Amino acid sequence: MIQRGARRGDLISRMVMDPSLRRDPFPAYEELRGRGVISANGLISASVDHAVVNEVLRSDAFGTAGGQGELPKPLQWLHHKVIDPETLGPVDPPSMLAVDPPLHTRYRKQVARAFTARKVGRMSDRVEQVAADLLDDLAGPESFDLVDRYASQLPVTVIADLLGVREQDRGRLLELGNEAAVTLDPGLTWGQFRRAEQALREMHAWFAGHVDRLVAPSDGQPGDDLISQLALLDGPDRLDRVELHQVGLLVLAAGFETTVNLIGNAVAMLDAHPDQLRWLQDNPDGWGNAVDEVLRHQSPVQLTLRIALRETEVAGRRFEPGHGILLYLGGANRDPAVFDDPAAFDVTRPNADQHVAFSAGVHYCLGASLARLEAAAALRALYERFPDLHVSGTPERRPTRVLRGFERLPVATGARVSA
Repeated sequence: MIQRGARRGDLISRMVMDPSLRRDPFPAYEELRGRGVISANGLISASVDHAVVNEVLRSDAFGTAGGQGELPKPLQWLHHKVIDPETLGPVDPPSMLAVDPPLHTRYRKQVARAFTARKVGRMSDRVEQVAADLLDDLAGPESFDLVDRYASQLPVTVIADLLGVREQDRGRLLELGNEAAVTLDPGLTWGQFRRAEQALREMHAWFAGHVDRLVAPSDGQPGDDLISQLALLDGPDRLDRVELHQVGLLVLAAGFETTVNLIGNAVAMLDAHPDQLRWLQDNPDGWGNAVDEVLRHQSPVQLTLRIALRETEVAGRRFEPGHGILLYLGGANRDPAVFDDPAAFDVTRPNADQHVAFSAGVHYCLGASLARLEAAAALRALYERFPDLHVSGTPERRPTRVLRGFERLPVATGARVSA
């Protein structure tokens, strides 16, 4: 149905299917904005309006409705009947991305204990140490792929520490997570789905063994990592095997997906705006605001979906139960009603933190403060160590629609050579 709509020229369908709009979605966002605060094509609605996006995300009249909410109800029923629990992905229940309160509240309460302000604050020294170690390893090569050698390695190391993941497992998990990330996108080909399904199967198999190692360690003392704590819950809070897998794997994947894209996007934007990079090098207290501006301007998560759970109204539009709305976070973050000159990148923007890059409401990203901390520390350390770092080749964007980041970002540490 989406493909047919795209062939007819329907803008919402094209935004899902057109590869050129995946590389550069921003003109399409502005075209959609020009059609009003909410647009519809008969199948689904969509909005890039900051106020509408915020309202829907915070409203208890909308939810995820069990995941796969963009499918007609008969296909949703069939999907949930035939899916293999060993290949459940991030948009399949009981993932926190795919369930609503009270179930979502139950899961979130357990995971939130790992992301309190105090615990995230205590992780600051560890983040800085990981960044320093990675940069020490880069001291030799003059050019390297920033994503492979730095942007992905820092967050996967930090989240692996949090979840008790062995060092020898981290590289493969990063590969599997990247392969499975496409399941967030609508409109997958059969080949893409099958490859992602196999990656998910491997991740579930690994996770089963990981849990066994943690709850029955050789010294008989379970660790204080999040997975050990979740696995040992008892009473009404106890998670069954499927719940534990979905909650744990989502935290693992979300722990590095957003941050690796955030760091890569930041380096690309600062390379394109060297005057702003120089300002940050002279004013290192500005890195936190710079991270928020990257989140606003190049949101690592570009869109999300909500389904009306009951009859409701938003911006004068009636929504019947079961009707979906695509919320383009990347478009809302460039709403001129909120941000002056929204297409401009400005690390000193006074209200950069008003973005919705981390969602809002009950599904607001649990790891938002950790992602900000990691990105600010990673960027500050990177440019302190290599003040002349610059993009030295052709970057490759990830082929995903929901996640916006780089597959490859070649950089060099020496002074830029003028043509």
